[in-house]
Parts: sequence; C-alpha cells; structure tokens
Amino acid sequence: MVTALIIVFLALAFLGTPMFAILAAFALLGFYLSDIQSAALIVDIYSQFSNNPVLYTVPIFTFAGFILAESRASIRVVNFSQAILGWLPGGLAIVSLVACAFFTTFTGASGVTIIALGGLLYPALMKGRYSERFSLGLMTTSGSLGLLFFPSLPIIIYGVVAQTSITQLFAAGIIPGIFLMIVLSLYSSFVAQRVKAERTKASMKQILAATWDAKWELVIPVILVVGIFGGYVTLGEIASIMVAYAFFVEVVIHRDVRIRQFPLIIRESMVLVGAIFIIFSSALALTTYMIDAEIPMKALSIIQAHISSKVVFLIALNVFLLFAGSLMEIYGALVVIVPLIVPIAQEYGINPVHLGIIFLTNLEIGYSMPPVGLNLIISCIRFEKPVTSLYRACLPFIIIMIIALLVITYVPWMSLALIERFGIR
Repeated sequence: MVTALIIVFLALAFLGTPMFAILAAFALLGFYLSDIQSAALIVDIYSQFSNNPVLYTVPIFTFAGFILAESRASIRVVNFSQAILGWLPGGLAIVSLVACAFFTTFTGASGVTIIALGGLLYPALMKGRYSERFSLGLMTTSGSLGLLFFPSLPIIIYGVVAQTSITQLFAAGIIPGIFLMIVLSLYSSFVAQRVKAERTKASMKQILAATWDAKWELVIPVILVVGIFGGYVTLGEIASIMVAYAFFVEVVIHRDVRIRQFPLIIRESMVLVGAIFIIFSSALALTTYMIDAEIPMKALSIIQAHISSKVVFLIALNVFLLFAGSLMEIYGALVVIVPLIVPIAQEYGINPVHLGIIFLTNLEIGYSMPPVGLNLIISCIRFEKPVTSLYRACLPFIIIMIIALLVITYVPWMSLALIERFGIR
C-alpha cells in the first residue's frame, strides 16, 4: 500500500503537482501510518519559525534583490563588466557569467536572472558571433550561478536547516564560486577563439565612465563583506541596510524605480518568499516525521553496511544530489534532504560547512539538468525554444560544472581555507 502511494506521489511530481503538496502528503502519510503523535509536527514547525532569528532576513534580502532587478542596475553592471572584460577572448560571454552571478546572488532566484538579463545578453551574444546553441546554454546555466556567494538565500536556508554557521558558509562559498566562474570563463574563451567572436576594447575614458555609472551597485558587495565579516553588523541588520540602500540608490539617485511601482515589486518578491516558506513548512513536516521515525539513523546503517570509503560515499552523494536537483525545487530539496545527509556525512568525517558547499553546487548544476531542471523550463519559455534543444545546449556546460564539482568535493581546502585563515565563526 505504502509503495503504491509513493509511486503515485512520484508520478504526480512528474506531472507538475506543486512540490509543497507532495511533501505535505508524504508527511501526513507517514504520521497516519505510524504511531508518532502529530502534535510534535505542529510544535516543531512553530518553533522553527518563531525561534529562528535568521529566517526573517529572507524576505528582506529578497525585496532588496527585486528592487535591483526592477531598475536599470543590470544594464549598468553589464556595461561595467563589458568595459573591464570585453577585451578578453570570450569577453562578452564572461560578462554574461559575471552579470548573471551578480543578480542571482541578490535575488536568490535563477528565474528572475534569466528573465531580467536574457533579453539583454542573449541578443548581444548572437550579435557577437556566438552560436545559438552556445548562447542558450550559457544563459540557461548561468541563471543559477551566484548561489554560492553572499547573501544567497539558499545558503541561509542551508545554515538554518543544518544548524551551521551562516557566516562560515558565506566565507566557504567564495573560493568555490570563483572557481566555477573561472572554469566556465575558460570554456567560453575557448569557444570564442574557435568561432572568432567579437571583442570590444574600451579606452580608459570608457572604463572610468562605466565604473562611475555603476559605482553605487559596485559598492553593495563591499558593504556586505565588510559589514558581516568585519563583525560590525548582524545578518538581520545588513539585510535592512541593503533594502534601504537599494531603495535610496534606485529611487532617489538613479530614479529608475518609481514609488508607484513598489506595490508590484512587493507583490512579486513576497510571492517568491511565500512559496519558499510554504515549501519550507511542508518539507519541515516531512523532516519532523523522518527524524521521529529515526529514518536518518536507519539510512546511515544501510549506507555504512555497503559503503566504507569516504571517497565512494562522496561519489554516491553527488550522483544522488544531481538527480534530486533535477527533480526538486531547491528550497524543498534543502529542507528535506539536508537533515538526512548531515548526520550521515559527519560519520564519514565531512565538515558540515564543506558539505553545504557540495550540496549547493550540486543543486546549482541540477537547475539545468534534464528532465525538469528549473532553468530549462524558464529558458524554454523566455527564449521560446523547445526543451530538447536546451538539453543539447546545456550539456557542455553541465559536463564542465560537474568536473568543477568533483574538484570542490575532493579538495575541501577550497571551502575551508578562508574560515581557517581568518578564524571566521
């Protein structure tokens, strides 16, 4: 009976049933078929939301990101990146990587990045002699770049669920995130040289002009890094500062965003936040059942009986996470899977912070993985292309990112170097 219901739920997932409904249904089924008191479910969900001082930063950061996305900040960042990097082989492609990473970092949503920057960068790539397949693959996979950089919402959610220092996670994501950008940039340069893509050489006057134009946006990462890692402000305080700063810059200084637009911006940003919290609470219900039923411990016993090597465990973990990332929405995957794998990974001697970077890198890649990676669906709609063509377009980028993932997985120094060097807590 249970097996049949599980098959039904999985079939519903493939048919597009909302993830929160499936997660909640699994949780209710578990409590119904066991003798565990469902009162524990209500208490756990309430305590997670009421006693966690970090979750309230999620809507604040999201609101700030949507203010930036609604303005012409994307154009200013692209122009600055083009002036600085356009002379390189593959300069325009590298500019696209940097710009997409910047916006995904602050919005926490790859869909916003693809929609906001796709209309600007995709035609530019085509005009710059890049092939349609390369341009589609680049824009689709770049939509999730930036999830490893501060103040990425998935990092915050992982820290909450895994009960791990969010400040350490932010520091841990810097080197792996830059490494991913470099690897993809090298591939873009190789393609650009092969197709003889156009380069743009900016004069010092143009560089200074682009820098001056984008100066207010370029200050944002500095404020965030100095504020948090310098210990001057808390995460909640920096989130509030970011909203006030984004409002002042885009409304008062640049005047890109009008006050009358704010009801729409608030609605769009809070719809995303509401979706995150609905998934979070539904997944938390399932997590509560699994912990009460001691499922993580049972899974650990099974895994240890068949896998004794840490290396083999990490390979199996990456395969599983890539598969999960291609099927599940990232926030649901975080809340459901993290409580299962953290205690198991600790038994194999894997640092929870390093595990977080492995986890998020996998989900970053999973966004573009067949059959139903979120980026594939969004790009299919945004660029009006069949999803099968996007499979082919994304394949080279996915292969390169998986190679980078293996390096990140088996070289924990990349994740832990800054933490150990500066004693970040």
